[in-house]
Amino acid sequence: MPESLSSVSEKTGMPPGALVHVGEVRKQKSKITAIKYNQKGCTQTEISLIKELPKTKNKDDRVIIIVEGLKNIKFIEDIGTKFSIHPLVLEDILNTNQRTKYEEFDNFLFIVLKRLTGNTGKFEIDYEQISILIFNKYILVFKEKTDTFTESISRRLIHNKGRILETDYLAYIFLDTIIDDYFSLQDSFDEFYESIEIELLENPSQQTLASIQKIKHELIFVRRSVSPLRELLSSLQRSSSALIHRKTELYLRDIYDHTIRFTETIDSYRDITNGMLDIYLSSVSNKTNEIVKVLTIFTSIFIPMTFITGIYGMNFEFMPELKIKWMYPVLWGSFLLVPSILLLYFKRKKWI
Repeated sequence: MPESLSSVSEKTGMPPGALVHVGEVRKQKSKITAIKYNQKGCTQTEISLIKELPKTKNKDDRVIIIVEGLKNIKFIEDIGTKFSIHPLVLEDILNTNQRTKYEEFDNFLFIVLKRLTGNTGKFEIDYEQISILIFNKYILVFKEKTDTFTESISRRLIHNKGRILETDYLAYIFLDTIIDDYFSLQDSFDEFYESIEIELLENPSQQTLASIQKIKHELIFVRRSVSPLRELLSSLQRSSSALIHRKTELYLRDIYDHTIRFTETIDSYRDITNGMLDIYLSSVSNKTNEIVKVLTIFTSIFIPMTFITGIYGMNFEFMPELKIKWMYPVLWGSFLLVPSILLLYFKRKKWI
């Protein structure tokens, strides 16, 4: 059985619950971090085997296991065995094309959502699937890549030092951190739109159109990733599971409001993008009209001159003007006078 597949369609014929990674293969090495948290503080260690998991000896001990990189399928299978995780859940964790969702099981809660981050300097969105499993004293997090996400979580835990945090609140910390990245992405959108607007007004080009099409394409995926999050958070707030405490509902409501605000912003971006396409088409049309206008003016100027030269280019023997001594300078004078009169007329009509 292959360790990784590029699409779900390639799993055709495999049994349900087959543990195969589906999606983009990240080049980073897998990293497994265990964070043990209690009233005294938090300790962070890097592990490689399931037997190295920290024990929850005291009542207020909480353990966070963060798996960064989904190449270590053996560890994921072992952790599924240890915590009695259904094979279909493990299959969803390894399928990075999974839709955002929330499911309740007898001994844990399962959350899948997308983390969206933007690259500074250029408009590119990186999509990463994060799966969160909430147990009584453990919380398991599975990520596609290694980055500074774990460090930011550790800093927030240190900030809450001395408090007994239940796993549902720890899950809220993860959700809040992910949603905070959405607003950083919103800043990238704003900067991108500002630069495109300047291009549209000053010098629209094919590259401008390509940029607008790119952001329109990205907005589709962003909305597809973020919209189901409202349903997820709403289900968390309505959950009757003993793992969700009432005091955490207020925090969940807060990030629910943030999600709605970001979704509404994405909807407004879609309208702005459509407006930019209209502006681009209008700008290109106006530019074409300006070119046609200039060419028409030149044509209008040369038509009378062409008419005169056409008459005197005829080979008739008896053309009295050909015998006049000053006829050649008079002809050149008319060539200069007629265009001048036409230009003055165009200017008075404000055509130029």
